[in-house]
Amino acid sequence: MSKGDGREVIGRRAKIREVLERLYDKYNRRELIRPDPLQFVYGYSERGDMEMAGFLAAALAYGRVEQIEKSAADLLGRMGASPYGFVADFGNKERRRLRGFKHRFTTAGDISNLLTVISIVLKKHGSLECFFLEGCGPDDENIVPALCRFCDSLSAMHARRHGGRVSRGLKYLLASPSRGSASKRLNLFLRWMVRSDDVDAGLWKSVDKAALVVPVDVHMGRLCRILSFHDRKVVSLATALEITGSFREIEPADPVKYDFALSRVGIVDNCTGRLRKGCELCGLYAFCLKRENRSR
Repeated sequence: MSKGDGREVIGRRAKIREVLERLYDKYNRRELIRPDPLQFVYGYSERGDMEMAGFLAAALAYGRVEQIEKSAADLLGRMGASPYGFVADFGNKERRRLRGFKHRFTTAGDISNLLTVISIVLKKHGSLECFFLEGCGPDDENIVPALCRFCDSLSAMHARRHGGRVSRGLKYLLASPSRGSASKRLNLFLRWMVRSDDVDAGLWKSVDKAALVVPVDVHMGRLCRILSFHDRKVVSLATALEITGSFREIEPADPVKYDFALSRVGIVDNCTGRLRKGCELCGLYAFCLKRENRSR
């Protein structure tokens, strides 16, 4: 790379950071959390309940925002005042209370299978954080190896109780990066637990936020393509890592900092990725316009 090219890259990076900071200042506020499923973390005051509510709300964070909100409220409502207590004591009585629950293709049986193994974890480790930390290695470049160990260990617990089989529904809820998944919902949960600001709860104090991976769904993938952070057609683990690498160049100590703010562009501003009236008011407009002109 020539000095000129290097200066151009640095200049572009600074420009993107300036835009992202404006979006962060605009959207990264507690009062703008709803309808994000993160809202359910703040429905509780006890640490264990907040962690469990976050884990379950993130597990259901697929599909339409309105349906996610409705399903998470339904599930947590069935658990009573303490989601942590409900899961820690999970048995036949608790399983019966989940009958009839359904979120798209996640059934009551899928949730019960998940809570059965989580109950084992809570009895042994006390919290999801302590269990997750067992899988963290000192030489891990990012959170991916620990997330693989977390998902694969839980799946193995279930398999030992079911003749070596893991149901399709449980595999979806524990979408391990070891299978190439971008693990959007689990990375979302980790962002909520590890980062601490006006939006993210920061309950986990022993995981470095610099190791986090951006939760990438179709919307985030589209916005990051507009920013030229990737040009992949499929959202996969490789996509998430490439996008995270681009954010890390801008904010090395906190690569997931702008995730919530960018997601608001889609939810609050109803971004579809196509230029239309009103787009000129968006901070990303110049990048969209440039990409649109290149594609002509």
